Formats: sequence, structure tokens, C-alpha cells
Amino acid sequence: MTEQVHNLLQQLEQVLLGKPEQIKLALACILARGHLLIEDLPGMGKTSLAQAVAQSLGFSYQRVQFTSDMLPADILGVTIFDKHQNQFIFHPGPIFRQMVLADEINRASPKTQSALLEAMAEQQITLDGTTHPLPSPFFVIATQNPTEQSGTFPLPESQLDRFLMRLSIGYPDSMTELAMLKGEGMLPYQDTLPQCMTPSDLVQLQHCVDDVSVSDALLNYILALVEASRNQTEGYGLSPRASKALLQAAKAWAVIHDRHYLLPDDVQAVFTAVAQHRIRSSSQLQGETVSSRILAGVNPIQ
Repeated sequence: MTEQVHNLLQQLEQVLLGKPEQIKLALACILARGHLLIEDLPGMGKTSLAQAVAQSLGFSYQRVQFTSDMLPADILGVTIFDKHQNQFIFHPGPIFRQMVLADEINRASPKTQSALLEAMAEQQITLDGTTHPLPSPFFVIATQNPTEQSGTFPLPESQLDRFLMRLSIGYPDSMTELAMLKGEGMLPYQDTLPQCMTPSDLVQLQHCVDDVSVSDALLNYILALVEASRNQTEGYGLSPRASKALLQAAKAWAVIHDRHYLLPDDVQAVFTAVAQHRIRSSSQLQGETVSSRILAGVNPIQ
């Protein structure tokens, strides 16, 4: 593992105590050039993690609190006629940051949720017939409350598929929570964390992800997992976009562990985070449960 990656993980683990796997998955998502969805109860550290990642990477950052009355223009920006210049001037919205935290995204209406689709897929927005490029690198970290809570609008499948991973932080164990009560971790948002790497350093790491070597046997293993998801008796499985996302996330996991080649363990480590929000079952089974069954049922190809 490079020293920069090690320092970054170490710093993030001081902010979000007791969750090293979730932190590694979040970093793998960023190295794979993907967007991250964090679904959990309020107060579990979702916003703290996003804030810490942005500060540690030196990104320009904007938090957007989604509400039921929010409009797409509140995110993208608006074009206003300037009588002094005698022309329309575009006033960019909060989406024009390197990292955007879409907080409680499922409290906004579907129309507002869909305003993020083009930005997440193509790193640009189109407004009034004009295309505006977004900063590079560009990432969206969205948080959402469980859909059974009141005042939420379920994310449509097209929106869910734009997120490379979905994570759940979960409750801390008793020792970790005791450390939090003593004032360790979960630093206030206004506290400034030291920058561990620059955006250009991150881009170099992303190129390292692209250079990870993958054997045909590993590619066949990924295809077998994808095919197993499509052969469910109920619902539907992973798309070709999902299979590419799985490969890229697994390569990022390998880079985090200082390897330039892929192992079955890398695929298994990221599979549930990549697959669970994309798998739909008409039964009561959750995507996480179906993903676990698929992993258990497909043997790695040696």
C-alpha cells in the first residue's frame, strides 16, 4: 500500500471509529471513479465520512440538504438576464464542486433526484440548451434514510444504477461507542483535517487502477457472478454496466492493498456493495441477502 493511501485510511479511521471496511470500500469507490450511496439511520456518521473524505483529498466540497420542496435549479443553477451586460448569465449551482454531498437524497421529489443523472453519468449538465462541464475529478456521495421512514421517495432504478456502490455503516460496537462518548472520533464538521493527497495524486492512483492486470479466469469469475444474478427465478439481475463497475471496484480494492493484479478475494470484497442496490427481487429478500447467496453459490475459478 502506498504511504499516501495508508495515511488517508488511517486519518479517516480516526474520524469514523470502528468501521475500517466501510472506509476502504468508500475509498475504492472513489478510486474506481464511481459515486457512492450510503443508506443508514440518522446519526450513524454518513455526513461525517463524506466531509472527512473531501477534506482529506483537498476537494472543493458542497453539502446539499435535499428536501421535498427542492427544485432542480437549486442543484444545477439558473440562467438570469443581466440588463447591464444585455445577455443571459449562468449562475452555477452547488453541483459545480469536485465532491457533492447529496444529503438525504430520497427526501427530494423524483424530478429533483433526476437532475443528478446527467451529472453523474457524463460529468456535465445541460441547461437551456447549453452544456456546462463539471470540475474534474467529480464525485457524488449521497445519503438516504431507510425507505420505510416517512417523507421519503424511493430512488428509481435508473438513479440507483448510477451509484457504483451502496454502503451501510451500521451501529458501532460497545467499545467503539464508549470511545466516542469519551470524545474520540466523529470530529465536528468545522474542524479542518490535514490534506493527505491532492486531486492530482488521486488521478494518478486512478490510473494505477486502470493498469491492474486481470486474468481471463478472473474475468470469467465475474461473468459467472453476473450470470448467476440474472438466473434468479424472481426479479432481475446485474446489467453490463454493473459488471464493468464490479471489475473496476475490484481493481481499486487491489490497489488499496498494494497489488497490481486481481485476486478472487478482491471481487468478493466489493461484490455486495456493488450488487445489492442493483438486484431486484419480487420476494421479500433484500438485495444484500441475494448477493450473499450468489457469492456462496459461485466458486472462484482457479
